[in-house]
Amino acid sequence: MKLVVVSAGLSVPSSTRLLADRLAAATAGRVSGAVDLRVVELRDLAVEIAHNFTNGFPGRALSAAIDDVTSADGLIVVTPVFSASYSGLFKSFFDVLDKDALVGKPVLIGATGGTGRHSLVLEHALRPLFAYLRAVVVPTGVYAASEDWGVEGLAERIDRAAGELAALMPALAAPSASAPVAPARAEEAAVPAQPSPGRADGFHVVPFAEQLAALRA
Repeated sequence: MKLVVVSAGLSVPSSTRLLADRLAAATAGRVSGAVDLRVVELRDLAVEIAHNFTNGFPGRALSAAIDDVTSADGLIVVTPVFSASYSGLFKSFFDVLDKDALVGKPVLIGATGGTGRHSLVLEHALRPLFAYLRAVVVPTGVYAASEDWGVEGLAERIDRAAGELAALMPALAAPSASAPVAPARAEEAAVPAQPSPGRADGFHVVPFAEQLAALRA
């Protein structure tokens, strides 16, 4: 499983990166099998992101980061709160991605801020952004204010969100490139769809997880 972390922290050290690391460690500990963990620090890509907007081409480091994000089985994204929303650098990175890059991809959203009054940034900014990109956002988002570090509650939210992401990653993993899908035979393609057993109208219910897996394919 490939787990990719996108951190938009600007300072060194960064509370945003600290939260990202804790979410990544908790998620990796719940995924069965080996985990290929990659971290994308947007601070290091700021110049290449700006150039991509002006010339339309990503630099080498930005291109590698885009490849990591688009090929991830699970994504953790964390931003500091600027002006009651995600940072401009965070938004700019996701603006340079292809519009279909995150379709069906499980995403855990997180944010950090100086006060707990900004906690709703997860729901009014980050969740709508990734819903628009047609990602699958886990139910629990994690916000960490300055006063949250070292007190009860944050660790429990991290564990719950990590468990939700770890559960989604295998279910929505992209099909292996080494396992090609056999083309349908001509005689099979010519047979019209048959009604589902017990349904006169031919309506067939496809489980939600299967629909998401089909989007990733």
